[in-house]
Amino acid sequence: MYEKLLLAVDGSENSLRAANEAVKIASLNHQCQIEIVYVVDYSKSKNDILHAQGKEELEFSRRKKLTPVEELFSSKNITYKVSILRGEPGPTIITYVNANGYDLVIIGSRGLNSLQEMVLGSVSHKIVKRVNCPVLIVK
Repeated sequence: MYEKLLLAVDGSENSLRAANEAVKIASLNHQCQIEIVYVVDYSKSKNDILHAQGKEELEFSRRKKLTPVEELFSSKNITYKVSILRGEPGPTIITYVNANGYDLVIIGSRGLNSLQEMVLGSVSHKIVKRVNCPVLIVK
């Protein structure tokens, strides 16, 4: 059974659905360790910094995106750890997962259509192709 899970979140509805699946998996094994990872995207962080009143407000707004997921885990009495990473989401998550030996990665799908995914790629698609463990993509 999976004992070390990484749940990649971005504050979206798809992230919350992925979190629900992580809760189901974690409830099957009480020794399961879950790490919730949020990646601060460099391409978007410049805009966030320009519009923030200060470092505290910026950190608060980033942390607020994780609140629904943390509330879900707390309500189900599931232990978790939160890590905030910096970089481009796909490559950052891939490097982190491969360096830390996870048993399973859980991530929401953004729902790109096939043309958009072919042209742009997607974080979930990049992760599936490059991590060294199973990946659960939740729609």
